[in-house]
Amino acid sequence: MSERVSVLFVCLGNICRSPTAEGVFRKLVDQAGLQDQVHIDSCGTSNWHIGKGPDSRSQEAAGKRGVDISALQARQFSEKDLDIFDYVIVMDRQNLADVKDIWHQNGGTEPSLFLEYGRSGVAEVPDPYFGGEDGFEQVLDLIEEAGEGLIRTIQGRMA
Repeated sequence: MSERVSVLFVCLGNICRSPTAEGVFRKLVDQAGLQDQVHIDSCGTSNWHIGKGPDSRSQEAAGKRGVDISALQARQFSEKDLDIFDYVIVMDRQNLADVKDIWHQNGGTEPSLFLEYGRSGVAEVPDPYFGGEDGFEQVLDLIEEAGEGLIRTIQGRMA
């Protein structure tokens, strides 16, 4: 397995879902012993939070599961990301539409919904920003489950 694979997680603001996905997926990649072969990043389609850290509620919920996302900083999605990353994984249909608009103009890696890699039967990772703590736990559950499916997909690609 010498091929290096890169994964980008995308949500709206890059302070809740996508940094959580980056942190959880990094942990799954480490557990699979693939940390030298998989590059992981996250970003948002909006520019509202550039340079800011993840939402404190996301950090707390992830921390309870042994995932530290405190050092991550929000950045905005760029058309160049479609050329750089092997997987451009978005959290919901609106993110998908926004990124696909750019993809249709520029080509590169076709974006996909994250939960397509899972078995939950849920199509989108809901934005927990305006909800309660339960929302952050639900996001983690969905991300962990889909992350395991994505790991299997990448392992199959590398085999």
